[in-house]
Amino acid sequence: MQALHDVPAPAKLNLFLHVVGRREDGYHLLQSVFRFVDLCDLLHFERTADGRILREGGGLAGLAQEDDLVVRAAQALQAATGVGYGVRIRYEKRIPAGGGLGGGSSDAASTLIALNRLWETRLRRPQLLRLAVSLGADVPVFVFGQSAFAQGIGEDLTPVVLPDRAYWIVQPPVQVPTARIFADPDLTRNSESVKIAVFTDWQTGQSGLFGRNDLEAVVFRHYPAVSRVARAMRDAGLEVRMTGSGACLFASFENLVDARLQRDRIISKISSLPDGAIGGSWVCQGLADHPLRGWTVD
Repeated sequence: MQALHDVPAPAKLNLFLHVVGRREDGYHLLQSVFRFVDLCDLLHFERTADGRILREGGGLAGLAQEDDLVVRAAQALQAATGVGYGVRIRYEKRIPAGGGLGGGSSDAASTLIALNRLWETRLRRPQLLRLAVSLGADVPVFVFGQSAFAQGIGEDLTPVVLPDRAYWIVQPPVQVPTARIFADPDLTRNSESVKIAVFTDWQTGQSGLFGRNDLEAVVFRHYPAVSRVARAMRDAGLEVRMTGSGACLFASFENLVDARLQRDRIISKISSLPDGAIGGSWVCQGLADHPLRGWTVD
């Protein structure tokens, strides 16, 4: 095998996000449920014999190669295994940056998984997870490969079964830097912890969205455009949740048909808002598993 093309890196949604504490080192303790959706970046890898790791375009504009999580993931796998191969990497961004959809983390995880196959390094999932933790808090769940109840800083993952759902994702016309939101002194940091059984039991008897996103209030205050889009969607009768640290918002539906109907009914209203209205809009299917889950042995 000399190359892997069209390797998917799916976006994620935080179905809820509670901040339950803060460690002495400054990292926040979280509880969340991650769900993958079928909005994906695509990555392409060509194996080389010279040991060099090269990103050949297709990355984020202005992002230096040494700061790119995709390159850092390849370097981490190479360092951990001592493999002599190199790689040329090209990728196509479809997941917006600064949206809370985990695009960069997903790209890094798909790089670990794909190069583990392409370089024949044969690491098992627990070994790849250890590398993922070193790259960022959201990277492990993409290597984990299943919908997950997350705790700690995002590395303590328990699989959960979620119902089939479709989602309408809306991107307000701003990018939100995660560090700024977590550094805000008014961020709620003491939400009560919930047991996974509480979330599981709630799913069986309730509709709508569980819990809340504790970061929403801070994002809405710093970025009024996000608040305006959320208010317009809610005024139109939708239950709306921000994912991650924003800026993207989503609503949940029984199926893709319902999601598209509601999008078509409402999108003209939010497109007429000030500040450039919205930056993007996607109707997506929720996924039970990561599309590359079978590429890694547990």
